[in-house]
Amino acid sequence: METPNRAYKAHVLVLPYPAQGHINPMLQFSKRLVSRGVKATLANSVYISKSMHKDPISTIDIDTFSDGHDVGGYDSAESPEAYLTKLRDVGSQTLASLIEKFDGLGRPVDALIYDGFLPWALDVANEFGILGVVFFTQTCAVNSIYYHVHEGLLSLPLSPDSTILLPGLPPLEPCETPSSVYTYGLYPSFIDLVNQFCNVDKADWVLFSTFYVLEEEVVDWMSKLWRVRTIGPTLPSMYLDQQLKDDTDYGINLFKPHSTVCMNWLNAKPSGSVVYVSFGSMAEVEPEQMEEIAWGLNQSNYNFLWVVRATEEAKLPNNFINDTAEKGLVVTWSPQLEVLAHESIGCFVTHCGFNSILEALSLGVPMVGVPYWSDQATNAKFMEDVWGIGIRAKMDDKGIVRREVLEACMKEMIEGEKKNEVKMNAMKWKKLAKEAVGDGGSSDKNIDEFVAELA
Repeated sequence: METPNRAYKAHVLVLPYPAQGHINPMLQFSKRLVSRGVKATLANSVYISKSMHKDPISTIDIDTFSDGHDVGGYDSAESPEAYLTKLRDVGSQTLASLIEKFDGLGRPVDALIYDGFLPWALDVANEFGILGVVFFTQTCAVNSIYYHVHEGLLSLPLSPDSTILLPGLPPLEPCETPSSVYTYGLYPSFIDLVNQFCNVDKADWVLFSTFYVLEEEVVDWMSKLWRVRTIGPTLPSMYLDQQLKDDTDYGINLFKPHSTVCMNWLNAKPSGSVVYVSFGSMAEVEPEQMEEIAWGLNQSNYNFLWVVRATEEAKLPNNFINDTAEKGLVVTWSPQLEVLAHESIGCFVTHCGFNSILEALSLGVPMVGVPYWSDQATNAKFMEDVWGIGIRAKMDDKGIVRREVLEACMKEMIEGEKKNEVKMNAMKWKKLAKEAVGDGGSSDKNIDEFVAELA
């Protein structure tokens, strides 16, 4: 047991929303803090903690709180609204108990870094008189949209022919806003997204997993409201600045990756010849869309590596895996960073989750965007029109990307007229991402400033 005379500068408790895409960036930020002499404890839900595959040599301590669904997690709840309500009610109590436990062990918590999806955590921090630090895992642009809705500055429902004009953002069509804004009313739990801002004015720090030059204008605008700092990209250090020598992986996976199979397969493929396809840890692709993707990949004649989670495999066309075995590999999960960093990858077909975009951007990989819901349409807009690192695949009137469209997009990224322009932009952003977290970069300085206040 450690004594109250601690060898570390401070102790932070890090509370992500219980999902892979939220855990990863907060875990990586924690590693940056540890490298600066701060003790970091990541608090996962009991269910997530039981389910995860953890790196045994991680520098981050892991503890648990309860979301009220210790056995089945999110999937065992009656509805998204029921889950979020219990997460708030039970989570508040068990989070307070966890902080009290550390006090009793002589390891008091100096700051609570909590996911923006969990604004109730700030009340717990205030109860104990510790710093409350909100951490947003989505872009500043997306959160600006949510903020304007919360403040009544962007009225819903949106007019179909309107143009959304917000400070620091390019003009947006309604369909380029988050799905819960564009299709207002279809997502009853939407109120919880905009309620991220119910008490943000009381937070001591407002952190974003983006980096400054990526969203400069909207960051400057937000900085007039709150104490905003960008601390990303939140990737393992060895893929960026290489300051943390053993940081080669996130260290926590909710799905076990087929690392050896994937890398051996990629090693046998020519440079730039492979289309990598992954839609993240949560997207549930419609069967019709799954079939269109399958046949788009097949008729493209490109080599492809496709991540299809075990729960989605039944949607694949009959015998597809066997029929395409000569040019394709289908796995239930991949080591995505290793894959994207491999020289054989020509482009990345992605759902445009922000973590995936940051990974591809930081590794210089062109993208084909197939967004589904949440923040993904907005991310895809920026990916194509602002950052110039890929193209969006157009959907038909049924919301389906047809095989011919997907095939044309992949061809454009691998051998088309836009290939060189997009690749040049991708390499530019790769350099800027590395500079941001490197010694003296914007994110590096912001993290130093944060640690100085903790100490």
